[in-house]
Amino acid sequence: MKAIMATLFLVSMILLSGLSSVSYAQNDTLVVYANSDKTLDQIISADVSTGGAQAHKVYKLVSTDTTYLFAAAITATSNISIVGKLGLNGRPATIQPDVLPDASVPGTFLILNKNGIKALLKNLYITGQSIAGSVNSPNAIGIIVKSDSCRLEVDNCVFEQWDQYALNYQGNMDKLFVYNTKFRNMVNSAGQWYVGEAVRNSGGNATDSLVMRNNTFFCVNAYAAAPVTGKILKYFEFIHNDVVWMFKNPFFAFNVTNAKINDNLFYAAWAGGISKTEYPWWDQLRSPEKGSLIDFDTLNVAIAKIFDPQDSTNANVRMLAEAKRTVEVKNNTYFWPQRVIDYIKAWNDTAHVDSVITATWMNQRTTNMFADSTTWPGFVEANNQNVDPGFGPSIDSVMDNKPEFGVGFLEYFKAVRTAKISTEVWGYHLQHVMQGVNWIPQWPLPEAKDLKYTNATLLTASTDGKPIGDLNWFNMAISGVKNYSSVVPKHFTLYEAYPNPFNPSTNIKFDLPQSGNVTLKIYDIQGRLVTTILNNEFKISGTYEYKVDLNRMASGIYLYTLQQNGQMLTKKMALLK
Repeated sequence: MKAIMATLFLVSMILLSGLSSVSYAQNDTLVVYANSDKTLDQIISADVSTGGAQAHKVYKLVSTDTTYLFAAAITATSNISIVGKLGLNGRPATIQPDVLPDASVPGTFLILNKNGIKALLKNLYITGQSIAGSVNSPNAIGIIVKSDSCRLEVDNCVFEQWDQYALNYQGNMDKLFVYNTKFRNMVNSAGQWYVGEAVRNSGGNATDSLVMRNNTFFCVNAYAAAPVTGKILKYFEFIHNDVVWMFKNPFFAFNVTNAKINDNLFYAAWAGGISKTEYPWWDQLRSPEKGSLIDFDTLNVAIAKIFDPQDSTNANVRMLAEAKRTVEVKNNTYFWPQRVIDYIKAWNDTAHVDSVITATWMNQRTTNMFADSTTWPGFVEANNQNVDPGFGPSIDSVMDNKPEFGVGFLEYFKAVRTAKISTEVWGYHLQHVMQGVNWIPQWPLPEAKDLKYTNATLLTASTDGKPIGDLNWFNMAISGVKNYSSVVPKHFTLYEAYPNPFNPSTNIKFDLPQSGNVTLKIYDIQGRLVTTILNNEFKISGTYEYKVDLNRMASGIYLYTLQQNGQMLTKKMALLK
């Protein structure tokens, strides 16, 4: 069995005796290597203080030539960060389940199990496939947030072949931030075609914030984001994401109160449609309707009172609350390839167990909400277009029955719609674990070339003038929050960029004592806009840090300006090439 060896560096950077597997390090960081007699969960779970909190706040995974194994879930009851060191070509550290003595496979990697704790996962490839290639089906869940008011941040990770959910939260008023992450080949192998989901709230609780930027959801059965808004969802942001080949709907978020869904690319999303048997209540909460990619509904009285407490005793509270909702849907692109359209049309023209209603961009109920500026003055929809992005040829090959694509999307569709689904899977270059060797997933990801689309119009069609969809495919993504503090800052502060001078990249850090919309822009010395890092985007109170790359700019002095709630701060930085 593969295992893990942990080494802690002294502040002096001198190692302890080679007979010891651990030693203490500076900055609360434990450096973990692969290949010894302990699994990753054994090391992290054993590394606790007398009170039960993690003895170290950061676990740094530095091996990229083999995988880290877990034999049981890590249950965190204090703040925890698990961060990989990037290897050749940006390869992240890989984590996968072991196979237990009874031949079973552990189903969950990490559980947050105390109110108010925070977790960061960064630079990791977390697969649900065990060392034998098997998965815990149908119950595999990568990360579970079980407690209230927790914060989970995921940045630059890959989640693959998690049969149920990649990220699951069950607490009340949790916050999730997902940046630069790939969700791929998440297809349930136990015949449950409606799961294999990226982010899901399964606890029926209220959600504080769900923020998702620069992610790709590729060959996922259902739901890029499912906060399941039976309770209030205070803030939802879905910006610069790719949703490519999804059997079911990308969202389950009907009753958002403050949302931005901008600059995304939806390609063959909800390609499996809705059967006549499922209509009209499939994934509808309060009123019957045909499903669509963008699908909203009215608030019920309970949510209206929470969202609009000053009007909670008014008999007309629902309509008063509706007028205060702010939902922005701008500069998105959507497209269904002709081959799948023709296939479903032919299916409906032939006698089958059930025919299928194909999804649309926006159903009639949602269209009416955006059109009614009296009832919903905060609903804004603009510049959304049905355009083929021009992906490379392999992207549509997921329709075909080939070893690297499973049975293919069309055969999977047929099995589902004839109620004969069993263990079939579909996907794109499914990873096949090789036993007896130091197996690691294919890297770079095989879709990297063909997801870099060729439609020139879309390359500048987003609200910020950048390409529509996930910017990572164009090497333009800005990283998420680098660090966060458990202490709310006291002052609105913009720090000096570091390094400064710089070439070609630097870091910009700022403090927000209050939550609210934030703008961060960079100008040249003539006052001309160079790039927009944040464009009136909602951020909760905290400390933020962004890496900025000006590789394409000339040497000179640049200004960076931070704005929030009428306050503005500006500082200088120098690019020296």
